[in-house]
Amino acid sequence: MKNTEIKNKTAVAPASPGTCGCKPPMAPNPETDMTGMYVLANALKANGVEVIFGLVGIPVTEVAYICQKVGIRFISFRFEQQAGMAAATYGYLTKKPGILLTVSSLGFLNGLTATANATVNCYPMIQISGSSDRVAVDLEQGTYEGLDQLAIAKPLVKAAYRVNRPQDIAVGVARAMRAALSGRPGGVYLDMTVPALGGILSKEEAAKLQFVPVDPASETYPSQDSVKRAMELIASAKKPVFLFGKGAAYSQNDAKIKELVEKTGIPFYSMSMAKGLLPDNHPLSAISCRSMIMEQADVVVLVGARLNWLLSRGHGKWNPDNKYVQLDVEPTEIDCNVPIAAPVIGDLGASLDMIIQALPEYKLSMDPQWVKDLQAHTIEANKWIQAKLAPSPEPMDHWDALRAAKAVLEKHPEVTLINEGANTLDDCRDAIDMSVPRHRIDCATWAIMGMGAGSAIGAALATGGPVVTIQGDSAFGFSGMEISTMTNFDLPITVCVFNNGGIYNHIGVNLSNDGDPAPTTLDLNARYDMMMEAFGGKGYYVTTPEEFEQALEAAIASRKPTLIDVQLAGDAGKESGHIGYLNPEPLIPITV
Repeated sequence: MKNTEIKNKTAVAPASPGTCGCKPPMAPNPETDMTGMYVLANALKANGVEVIFGLVGIPVTEVAYICQKVGIRFISFRFEQQAGMAAATYGYLTKKPGILLTVSSLGFLNGLTATANATVNCYPMIQISGSSDRVAVDLEQGTYEGLDQLAIAKPLVKAAYRVNRPQDIAVGVARAMRAALSGRPGGVYLDMTVPALGGILSKEEAAKLQFVPVDPASETYPSQDSVKRAMELIASAKKPVFLFGKGAAYSQNDAKIKELVEKTGIPFYSMSMAKGLLPDNHPLSAISCRSMIMEQADVVVLVGARLNWLLSRGHGKWNPDNKYVQLDVEPTEIDCNVPIAAPVIGDLGASLDMIIQALPEYKLSMDPQWVKDLQAHTIEANKWIQAKLAPSPEPMDHWDALRAAKAVLEKHPEVTLINEGANTLDDCRDAIDMSVPRHRIDCATWAIMGMGAGSAIGAALATGGPVVTIQGDSAFGFSGMEISTMTNFDLPITVCVFNNGGIYNHIGVNLSNDGDPAPTTLDLNARYDMMMEAFGGKGYYVTTPEEFEQALEAAIASRKPTLIDVQLAGDAGKESGHIGYLNPEPLIPITV
């Protein structure tokens, strides 16, 4: 269907005429009227939406066409979950809500996985899903895809709204925008019923109802008392440390964070997606000193970071006598795992401004030996990394492959790195240094696989620059079909699949001995590069670090969709050492 044909089509009639407050079903007069679908597209355009990610079908197909007509780019996917991951990553990188458009029922549920993940990880995102008429859904009369989507979404997202009339579409979009952006960002669900999408408004009335929310993410400042309390604690510390989380990266207060670190001289530790706020090799970087920080720091300043499982929830090896300062926009985050001695509640930029302004009033008590000890520990830790990266006998293991990737990516700081998997994720975090903020995206708080392709597409659209994904073969299986999307839109994405033929590795034991593969065994001989070539992209199959380095350099330079099948040894990899303890002990010993 061409865009020019849309205006001549008959509007989708409300399922129950008279129940939605709109005009009786009829063909709109293109000179004087518009459907709710046009109202929705115009509302999104007015709110600055430039890109929508999704997968169309009844009842939202024409919404996508109309969005293109009004000047919004529509990126069509093969799977709603990946479209949602793209929207979430786009939102994180741009500080504008990423928009996901899905059909009803299962399409809605597929997308909701990503919207829930965006909510947990504080990415601004709005999922807009078509839904059936409320009358039949509420009476459970078996209407087409008759799912109560709003009720399902509400517990999993930051906010959820339903629009039943075309007159309410503009306010629905405005409320979703404000909810996604204000305070702690998150995922929002907007339920668009068939009567809302198919209802007819006059253009005059639609124009009167259209508006854009004023200051949807207004800045809030912390109290002076909270800043004073935090500064007194920081000034008294002998072994302080700044701990930066992805919230610090999202805030885009890079210059203020740099000023804070360099004016105080306090060392910093960057969580995975905060890597690059300051270069990993900065003299005050303690990126290799996690255990030492946990055991010895006496004041930990959490900057856009949460004391969740990634930081042992503040327990474990942490110094029991340390004290925490926490800079966060969300009051309920404070004290969630350990008592916070000095909470500073407000937008990060405002909090940093006030702390930096207060610095001259305080004399820091930091022991100068603290930084020297961390730097000495960093040198020793880097020796361990270098030993891991040393060449090993062929075939390649993860560290051999990462040695090649490191050599290329550290020469190309403009590349956004997307990373997921088990060993592929764990080892890549340690191996590849970052020097630019928001150029590393991984599975974040929920530690899920399946975000790789979608996040790569979202990053490519958000930055306009080259993107490289490094993912295991198991992780690639969650989203590999989206290489079709990469080629369809000619995106500068290079997918690197570390193929060791399994979840953790190819070596598994089927305890029944019935000939089936073990639960962790995949296909060691799969040729993922051929999948990319099937869709018109470029594929490479590499078996040595030298081949991988050459292929990766060429792929980045081409700015074309590329997949590199990085063939590893079948016994390369092991169950993640970070969370393997969560598996209960089997009744029967397993030999791998």
